[in-house]
Amino acid sequence: MTMTDPIADMLTRIRNGIQVRRKQVEVPSSRLKSALALVLKEEGYLADVAAVEGEGGFATLRLELKYDEDGRNAITELKRISKPGCRIYAKADRIPVVRRGLGVTILSTSKGILSDRKARELGVGGEVLCTVF
Repeated sequence: MTMTDPIADMLTRIRNGIQVRRKQVEVPSSRLKSALALVLKEEGYLADVAAVEGEGGFATLRLELKYDEDGRNAITELKRISKPGCRIYAKADRIPVVRRGLGVTILSTSKGILSDRKARELGVGGEVLCTVF
């Protein structure tokens, strides 16, 4: 069965894992999802990202979810913005700010998958993939 929106599937798996307090979740691997997971790790929303071999020899990503000492998760809100039916693009000077700069917008740019801060530094815009808070 084909999947229409693999990024939304990845974000949903992370949200579901957080809801049931899992330590880690596994996601089918792709270059786009790996880059997205690395940005989430760099921004402090995931503890670790590892590529492992899954069932049937297919590569999967093991995402270790991050919790603080009190058991609260690092991710409060995770939203998919640009969807296959309605793509949303932003220029470098119009990248959306999440919760007055406390959250992160993740973009797909010509320089790769970047957080909003790095995209502004490089002066590039692109497709707004998701927001995280």
